[in-house]
Amino acid sequence: MAASRVSRRGFVGGVATALGAIGLAPQSELWARSRGVVGAIPLPLSGPEEEYDGFAKLANNENPYGPPDSVMKAMTHAMKYANRYGYPDGGIVDEIAKHHGVKPENVVLAAGSGEILDVCGTTFLQNDRVLLGADPSYNIFYAHATALKADIIKVPLLPDFRQDIPATVLAARRNARDVGLIYLCNPNNPTGRLVTKDEVRQLLDGIPEDIPVLIDEAYHHFVDDPSYATSVPYVFEGRQVIVARTFSKIAALAGMRLGYAVAPKSLIQRMRPYTVASISAIVKYGGVAALRDTDSQAWVKKVTIELRQKTMKDLAALGYESVPSDTNFFMVNLKRPVVPVIDEFKKKGVLVGRPFPPLNEHLRVSIGTADEMSRFMLAFRDIMAQRTAAKTG
Repeated sequence: MAASRVSRRGFVGGVATALGAIGLAPQSELWARSRGVVGAIPLPLSGPEEEYDGFAKLANNENPYGPPDSVMKAMTHAMKYANRYGYPDGGIVDEIAKHHGVKPENVVLAAGSGEILDVCGTTFLQNDRVLLGADPSYNIFYAHATALKADIIKVPLLPDFRQDIPATVLAARRNARDVGLIYLCNPNNPTGRLVTKDEVRQLLDGIPEDIPVLIDEAYHHFVDDPSYATSVPYVFEGRQVIVARTFSKIAALAGMRLGYAVAPKSLIQRMRPYTVASISAIVKYGGVAALRDTDSQAWVKKVTIELRQKTMKDLAALGYESVPSDTNFFMVNLKRPVVPVIDEFKKKGVLVGRPFPPLNEHLRVSIGTADEMSRFMLAFRDIMAQRTAAKTG
């Protein structure tokens, strides 16, 4: 079935049958998602600390172990600058540039990679430019684009939940005069599936060379597949590529808010006016220490993958299949709507992921500690058994 996109300007872009159901998400739908649980940035839970601490927190793809000692010491050291507006920043930009083999002019800081996504939206989606990306993907970014009144071309995932790169290339070509930014979350959130290095090159070689591509590598550190590679080398080639990274995942600094982008100087210069530059001294010093502490990150990766594989195997033994994942989370097919199940988990002290339409029967589960994953499995068996009994009773 052919699909089309109708913009505010009345432009109709036909899409070939091979694309399948590629469509423009209604802005009202995306706005509703941004206002409610779907796609909303998690808010602090109300109530006392002990109530929050008592939850098994498997909802937001965080590192459950907290910052390592090296990072805690660096942040504690930086407290001496808490009373200053100006201070040495630990050399965070230089450290990031060194880490990737680029120049400082190729790096821009932000309060988490979420701000990088917002900055890219504001930079590249002005003047009626269109966003092109997969569906589903990180829907908070789509909500930001909607707030900018940008149209969105959303390419459905393949049946195996991978991103459809040939369809994305074709959509970019068909709408080349309108597309202001292509978004590629790699690995993808919420499905956890990666885009191979060959597919990334297929995308970049296939689209018009002047269209910027934002490649979100928030979960880069958890990939253990040789077919995958970071896209930072494309910056060396001068491609119109922006690679977003975060310290919120494997580095365990989600609450500290630190992220960055690596991109050609020309793109960084376009983005920089829209950054807030609200990174504290403590966070900058912590970020430097985190980049240097590769041993801690290797340990987190190892235990995360082990627990992910074990949990998915245990779920399969119960008859519930999961989407293959290369991240610190996975999606399990509950074979029923997820919203009531999410509520049941919370009643049992386990926080799990929000809904991700159109995968309305797939539950996203972050990988916590061994104890948290045990609590999840106990709750899962109880909840699903009760719902099965209620359905057959």
